[in-house]
Amino acid sequence: MSTSVSPAVHTEFFIGGRWVAPRTHTTVQVRSANTGEPIGSVPAAGPADVDAAVAAARAAFDARDGWAHLPASLRADVLRRFADALDARADAMAPLVSEQNGMPIFLAKAGDSRRPGHLLRYYAGLLDGPDGAGEEIRESGGTGRTLVRRLPLGVVAAVVPWNFPNTMAALKYAPALAAGCTVVLKPSPETVLDTYLVAEAAVEAGLPEGVLNIVPGGRDTGAHLVGHPGVDKVAFTGSTAAGRGIGEVCGRLLRPVTLELGGKSAAIVLDDADLDLKTAAPRLAPALFGNNGQTCFITSRVLAPRSRYEEVVETVTALARSLRVGNSLDPTTQVGPLVSERQRERVEEYIAQGVASDARLITGGGRPAGLRAGWFVEPTVFADVDPSDPIAREEIFGPVVTVTPYEGEDQAVELANDSEYGLAGTVWTTDPDRGLAVARRIVTGSVGINHYSPDVTAPTTMIKASGIGLKFGPEALLSYQRYQSLYL
Repeated sequence: MSTSVSPAVHTEFFIGGRWVAPRTHTTVQVRSANTGEPIGSVPAAGPADVDAAVAAARAAFDARDGWAHLPASLRADVLRRFADALDARADAMAPLVSEQNGMPIFLAKAGDSRRPGHLLRYYAGLLDGPDGAGEEIRESGGTGRTLVRRLPLGVVAAVVPWNFPNTMAALKYAPALAAGCTVVLKPSPETVLDTYLVAEAAVEAGLPEGVLNIVPGGRDTGAHLVGHPGVDKVAFTGSTAAGRGIGEVCGRLLRPVTLELGGKSAAIVLDDADLDLKTAAPRLAPALFGNNGQTCFITSRVLAPRSRYEEVVETVTALARSLRVGNSLDPTTQVGPLVSERQRERVEEYIAQGVASDARLITGGGRPAGLRAGWFVEPTVFADVDPSDPIAREEIFGPVVTVTPYEGEDQAVELANDSEYGLAGTVWTTDPDRGLAVARRIVTGSVGINHYSPDVTAPTTMIKASGIGLKFGPEALLSYQRYQSLYL
């Protein structure tokens, strides 16, 4: 069993369908979340590199015989080949992601490295149906007829995070490419090595030159791309603070934008919930601690009925203590390290705030014994957390769960909705109808009942401080298109 990946040094960008030399001498150093040691480097894109990528995407979009004008069936064929090429690289991609951001390898193998192919095939499949037609005739009820056209928006700037780098990238480029747009992808500097496999897959699939371009870099790279005059739409996933800044830029430019931002989602445990850890753990663990807590939709704010409060605390505590913490490349690891030293410091600051409050630290709160290298934090549980405490209101993005009591369903729903965020939530009950009734009252884009597993066929809207726009489903395809009406 290997617990490290071979170092990788890249010296070129993927722009215009080929590998090109950078116009700057700045590099991005990538470190292992498991050891803190360097595992690779890539060039950092400067303004001239971003300009070249946008120009390539623009040329590919504007060409009269270009990507936007290909019949939907031909675009679908290319996307399916792209999916096949990505699947062929999934076994190589998973350990790269795991080593870079600390994602447990079982999750990287089953999830992040496989979902891009699934998403590409889903959106390719939509092009085979009514969504691929692009035109329809509408009758006005009189003698008038209108030709309604759905057209691709143009060049898309896709700025993706480090927590699920390949999934989040595909959630942008899959519907955008299916719609006929071209894409400039800006990966996070923490997880950039795997994008070179994406570029290889694009070449193998025969994606036309300039349809997908990749420019690694930090905030300056992203800022130049987001504000670039050659970009027609921005799709961003990341922190709420960064999203507000991007939203301001796009608002000033009157540029369409999709923002998937932070979350502080609640898990409502009803008084009839199954709290047997043997049966609940497989569904409860990913909902509360999935990907080391580095998940925007995670339901780490547990709301427990007063009548079973201590039982809920005991169950969550036992779950946290049962999780195996270790090197992310070890297949037995359930909780790996955080993505960076800075992220660990952030999480530890929140833990310190919790310790200084009136909340009870039940388990965790420190660094695991025996793991001296890497950026590890123990799975942590706070009980008796006041709903106004920062650890109950602010996104921590680490393996920290809070438990707060409630009296009756109305208060549970009130507490769940008392948040600046509106991304997700869960309800735990043995009565599906009751769970559905409570879920309907939660003001978020999605709610899972006795689990949380996103459905790519069903749209979810980002609301409040969790963002703008939507993801998943045919609705996401439409978000990369514009309408034109021709009155006949």
